[in-house]
Amino acid sequence: QVQLVESGGELVQAGASLRLSCAASTRTFNNYAMGWFRQAPGKEREFVAAISRREDRTTYADSVKGRVTISRDNAKNTVNLPMNSLNPEDTAVYYCAARNTGYSRTLYSTLGQYDYWGQGTQVTVSS
Repeated sequence: QVQLVESGGELVQAGASLRLSCAASTRTFNNYAMGWFRQAPGKEREFVAAISRREDRTTYADSVKGRVTISRDNAKNTVNLPMNSLNPEDTAVYYCAARNTGYSRTLYSTLGQYDYWGQGTQVTVSS
């Protein structure tokens, strides 16, 4: 069982930057591939970014590529998502997700591939 707690979401103006963080309560954090998803009002939850168990592989949704950078600190059990050049279309609840995997470099980008989810953190971007 893994508990995930997101933080860092807030109300910002277009063009601003934010840094989202996710803290995982597990002694085996490096057994988990991690991902970020988001859900805007009235829309389905969608993939944002993912990182493998080892930090050397990442992937991003086209809508955020070049504006966000996912990273993880296996010593601190955290995964971070700095976001730049935010626009109103980025407004959503952002969720952290974890998947226990034996594959150190595999990336996961769909909802059904993840075992654990956080409660989410709200990001609101005003125009």
